[in-house]
Amino acid sequence: MSRPAILVTRRLPPEVEARLGERFDASLNPDDTPPGPTALRRALSRYDGILCTVTDRIDAELLSVEPLRARILANFGVGYEHIDVDAARARGIIVTNTPGVLTAATADLAIMLMLMAARRAGEGERELRDGRWAGWRPTHMIGRPVAGRTLGIIGMGRIGSAVAHRASRGFAMRVLYCTRSAPRDAPAGAESVTLDALLQSSDVVSIHCPATPETRRLIDDDRLRRMRPHAVLVNTARGEIVDEAALAAALRDGVIGAAGLDVYEREPAVHPDLLRLENVVLLPHLGSATTEARVAMGLRAVENLRAYFAGEAVSDPVPAR
Repeated sequence: MSRPAILVTRRLPPEVEARLGERFDASLNPDDTPPGPTALRRALSRYDGILCTVTDRIDAELLSVEPLRARILANFGVGYEHIDVDAARARGIIVTNTPGVLTAATADLAIMLMLMAARRAGEGERELRDGRWAGWRPTHMIGRPVAGRTLGIIGMGRIGSAVAHRASRGFAMRVLYCTRSAPRDAPAGAESVTLDALLQSSDVVSIHCPATPETRRLIDDDRLRRMRPHAVLVNTARGEIVDEAALAAALRDGVIGAAGLDVYEREPAVHPDLLRLENVVLLPHLGSATTEARVAMGLRAVENLRAYFAGEAVSDPVPAR
């Protein structure tokens, strides 16, 4: 009996690729170059399933291909806004993701960005590496503390809750949050407030909501102006939630104090005005970039594939919108 044919769109950790080879007729990506629309369209006709990533845009036009062979899109990651889930479902394709396994890694990174931005760590390292540091002095590169301050969480799901727990326990921060559904695991004492109240009252605002039409450019010029002049904005969720041009202007004009970003509106491009600013920490989408998290994500995707082709219920079906 032939094994299901699976296209893997990016290079994955060796443990994951080995597991794929054990279970499937897997077509791996040796040079890690992401497939373009033409290659993805061809794959939908030639493979039983696709193990895809955030760099693969699979929209309704691609999914209209004939003949259609693929029956599952196993997404390597939590976010799935790059896939038209409704169009996939209409064609009988199941979409899965990998929730939970990257929570700790992404929460740790959000805390790191918060600290780096508040304490001007990125700016300080650039000064040192450029040979501009003249030695210690009492007034040099003074930042702001985070301990005991107020943290606002936009989106209290798995990652938002993990950040809130780290901040409240590790830094005795007061936690405010706004979320579209019941909080998953808010720490004791956390307060549910409106988005406006959160922006107006928080010293640090950390974004953890999904990218949807409703959250696109949720943080725009108007909302940035509701934040405190010293406030730090952190985004480890999705780049399109923040209007990058408006953020750059707010940072340049002192509307807010600093920002820490791991995601961008048009990755891998970053708004050029952000690149010229000192009061923003910029990372290349490293939220889940630990060995443990990336292996766990891959194995979760493989398990979803295994379950589907074994006729079992998959663990992580993407819900209907």
